Amino acid sequence: MSTNGPVKRRRGAVAREEALEAARDLLLSGGPAAVTLKAVGERMGVGHANLIHHFGSAAGLQGALMDAMVRDLAERIEAGLNEGSGEGREGVEPDRLMTVVFDAFGKGGASQMAAWLALAREQGRAESFGGVVRDLADRLAAMAPDDPRAAERARSLVMTAAYMAFAEGLIGDILTPMLGAPEGLGRELALKLTATVLAEP
Repeated sequence: MSTNGPVKRRRGAVAREEALEAARDLLLSGGPAAVTLKAVGERMGVGHANLIHHFGSAAGLQGALMDAMVRDLAERIEAGLNEGSGEGREGVEPDRLMTVVFDAFGKGGASQMAAWLALAREQGRAESFGGVVRDLADRLAAMAPDDPRAAERARSLVMTAAYMAFAEGLIGDILTPMLGAPEGLGRELALKLTATVLAEP
């Protein structure tokens, strides 16, 4: 007999979204191995058959989670850039760019998602992830139409931000106390590297 309590019934998109949110929480707290139908069902209080109905299999659930997290990354970056682009201002300030990217990779879980995509060799979904990053670089380049090196600078800025934010989101909580480093050092170093890129003629 099950000891998980009464099974809750949900319908349609609500159940699917709740399952994806539960799966995301499991990914962030326990890594990819924690994202199973059993674990998601227990967290939601629903039966195994309910999740099979929505996702077909554990692989279907995991794939849907990857897709949802790629969309979330794009939305977080878009919202963050729009929030920081006040009327009358041109471009995006470096500190704003770092805040947007670091928050997306850290709080949004994009670091764990990117590592999962790479390890699982999910080429198609990795391409979608890459598309989000390319779109960000294209947007930054378009903000400096008079700079002949705008595209090159934008790629360098985004690569710096993405590399540093990825590492911070994935191992920052482990590495920072090991080194006795202050919190936020990764973002500070990324800003210094960004200043170097922008200072190039």
